[in-house]
Amino acid sequence: MLKHESIETNSGLLIVLTLVAIGIGGLVEIVPLHYIDSTIEDVKDPQTGVEMVRPYSPLELRGRDIYIREGCYTCHSQMIRPFRDEDLRYGHYSLAAESKYDHPFQWGSKRTGPDLARVGGKYSNAWHTQHLIAPRSVVPESIMPNYPWLLETELDYADVGARMIALKKVGVPYTLTKDEYTGWTDDKGQKHPGTVERFGEKVANTLDINRAEDNLLAQAKAGNYDGDPSSISEMDALVAYLQVLGTMVDFSKFDEDHFIQFR
Repeated sequence: MLKHESIETNSGLLIVLTLVAIGIGGLVEIVPLHYIDSTIEDVKDPQTGVEMVRPYSPLELRGRDIYIREGCYTCHSQMIRPFRDEDLRYGHYSLAAESKYDHPFQWGSKRTGPDLARVGGKYSNAWHTQHLIAPRSVVPESIMPNYPWLLETELDYADVGARMIALKKVGVPYTLTKDEYTGWTDDKGQKHPGTVERFGEKVANTLDINRAEDNLLAQAKAGNYDGDPSSISEMDALVAYLQVLGTMVDFSKFDEDHFIQFR
């Protein structure tokens, strides 16, 4: 039996054994992927067949950009692991499908603050606004910095269409043409469903790049996320993003074993 000292002092043997260990680890990770159909869970509504997980609306997208700009991801993860203690605290474990339109995704293990994967709907808009302005006014033990400028800064949304086009190039199904909206059949007779069929008409309309600014304004005014209807602030966008996290999948429509094959 080899002793550690004999391995560590023999560079050639150390390199060979390291490569063997890496090779075994790689095979353990890669081989199982060839025996499953997909690593992305099926989260279509069992009744309607509509996809539950959708791309972000223009307002939510701008909110996510602000979330990343302010470095919120450095203290908060968006990944609930499949362990009992995490299920009890945060809710159902995170699905890969829930982050398939995130570029970059916000999974991770850093938790200076709580995980935000299912924070949507947990608190009111007013609570989120106050928490971002002065965190310790609602959570006395919080070490989160204050973000008062979000309420004072008017949201810049002039380039939201361009941002959606950029995401479209990496596979996010925002639409520019009628065919992308309604669906089309290619020269080989293969049918390509449009966003209306995939997500339903209401959601499909919010994914239309040509109407991006109008959709953003409509959602901001209807939601009034920051409590001030006279203007649209960066706070409106950030709260809109936080309120959608973890709300797209209705887990009550699936049995307990539905997602086991993907774990």
